[in-house]
Amino acid sequence: MSDDTAINIVLIGMPAAGKSTSGILLAKKAGYGFVDTDILIQTRTGKMLSDILAESGIEGFLETEEQAALSINGKTMVIATGGSMVYSEKAMDFLKRGRSIAVYLKQDLDRLLKRMGDPGIRGVVCPHGKSIQDLYAERHPLYMKYADFIIECGEKLPDVVSEEILRGSASFFNN
Repeated sequence: MSDDTAINIVLIGMPAAGKSTSGILLAKKAGYGFVDTDILIQTRTGKMLSDILAESGIEGFLETEEQAALSINGKTMVIATGGSMVYSEKAMDFLKRGRSIAVYLKQDLDRLLKRMGDPGIRGVVCPHGKSIQDLYAERHPLYMKYADFIIECGEKLPDVVSEEILRGSASFFNN
């Protein structure tokens, strides 16, 4: 792929929406590199996301997440972000610079709740007293703000979602 057609595809959405799984498949199909910011954080810190949240609090975790995003340097990459990445305008602007697009993998709340498991173990940024439903309501407008296009995931398999992202990305730059 030449430099003038090289793009990064940034996947955003709630935890358990399928960003990592679909992102890996997408990277393979497109011949792109793949970065999962949650794994990047864990590799750099040597800690699980839930441990970082417990030790550093939400603000500390969000700062760590932002720094991970700002460290990504590459073209022709699929970047699966943590669900809370959209809280950082600086990180999102950085990830979307140049010929990059953000794709919101939108999943309905009932499916998310079934797929997510225990948010505390997963390392979901959720202030005390807020539910996953509250987070969904809070984050959805942010995902919409940053999304260049949306994939309604529903019951689609990750392979189908990755194909839709690939088609959507191609048509996004061909318009």
